[in-house]
Amino acid sequence: MRDRFTVVGRTTNCHLFEGDGVQAVDEDNVHIKYTPERVQFPEEIAGWRRAIEAEEERKEAAGLPHRWNNARFAVERVVVTRTHLAEVPVISLALRDADYFDFLTTSLNLDRRQKNGLTLREQYLEGSDPVDAPSWMNCSFGVNVALETGKDGKMLFSRRSAQVAGPNSARWNSSANEGLARQHDLPADGSPVSLHAVARRALLEELAVYDGDATDIELLGLGLDVVNHQWAAFFRAVAPELDEQTLRLRWTRGVTDKWEHDRFEFVDADPEPVLGFIADEPEERWTPCAPTLFYLALVRGAVRRANGDPAARFLVEQAEQKVMRDRGL
Repeated sequence: MRDRFTVVGRTTNCHLFEGDGVQAVDEDNVHIKYTPERVQFPEEIAGWRRAIEAEEERKEAAGLPHRWNNARFAVERVVVTRTHLAEVPVISLALRDADYFDFLTTSLNLDRRQKNGLTLREQYLEGSDPVDAPSWMNCSFGVNVALETGKDGKMLFSRRSAQVAGPNSARWNSSANEGLARQHDLPADGSPVSLHAVARRALLEELAVYDGDATDIELLGLGLDVVNHQWAAFFRAVAPELDEQTLRLRWTRGVTDKWEHDRFEFVDADPEPVLGFIADEPEERWTPCAPTLFYLALVRGAVRRANGDPAARFLVEQAEQKVMRDRGL
């Protein structure tokens, strides 16, 4: 019921819910309401969760590799509106409590049949609008960042390690990616959750990009992975004083979440090289929403270089057409 983003002739599994790359969403126009109440599963699905928890506890007790639980958020509602005069986007998110085992309960069982004969996918994602799925189906919200190094003009692609659990392991992804987590992202002073703060945390923990690096960060939109049913926020970040050499040197000295990636590629941050890299890597090696993110980042970069002219987005379309012609796509 939701269209899917297409790039270099490929239809991805990402629905672009908000944004086109032309303008950024102001940080003050992102409103997040948190309700400290847990999601409630239907009884049958709650049984699936109890089985997952018991199995992970058994593996932990046996000294085997296991998944550990952590406090997360469930998305209760996503609403996008416009301001009255300037008509710029305003995003409102309603969150409630969930944890990693809640996420596994649905993500690992989307195609498991319930007693009513329907899978979760059939009942909640294909039989109705997936955007309106109940909150217990929405226990994952990821912040994805496309990083450009301003000093040498490169776009960074990161490949998720095979050690990372889930359907996106060993695939090319955003430069940095973090899921919203209550331990890290719920301010102790009671102030609202900030997606921009999560984006900065992602850059720090996965790429060793610090606040002192004076990175320019912009929220470009929201997407929904329609296959794995995961929400995503799309950010473009430009670090004017960083380059590939500096970052690779930092990584050798330690990164908080170094294990999450096993390969990095720096590509000239112009539309043709970036889209060419996407086209040259097989479709199955990409996470569903990463190509969407990088396309939006290219559009935003083109518009900013053109002093805000929205027509600059067509320069990215022209580059895409050339990439496709050159490769016979």
